[in-house]
Amino acid sequence: MAIGWLTALKVIPWGDVIEHAPKVLKGARTLLERQRHHEPTAPEPAAVSSVAAVDPLALQARLQALERMLTGTQADLAQLTETVTELAEQNARLVETVERLRWRSRWLVAALLGLAAGLAWLALRS
Repeated sequence: MAIGWLTALKVIPWGDVIEHAPKVLKGARTLLERQRHHEPTAPEPAAVSSVAAVDPLALQARLQALERMLTGTQADLAQLTETVTELAEQNARLVETVERLRWRSRWLVAALLGLAAGLAWLALRS
């Protein structure tokens, strides 16, 4: 199972992920700020061709239903925007952690090679 994870981690282009993570985070934050500062505009009244054939109560009910739908859609969009921002921040933290782990792994490999060379030198010296 560990080999599967190692293979998956090697296949991922970490250089591209690391390179694009700040752009993704910046874009998500921009989207969140734009969503927070966006003031909904009132819709333009629709032109009615035949005023006599339209029931004012039906129009009022339809208008209220559309307003509820719009409010729900705006709430969904705000929640989606926050979710995207959170995912982008998590992605940035993940990229930082992976980069830190890569450097630690390289340091450990270098330390192990140095230790192996030291042990080999001690074995040959005796």
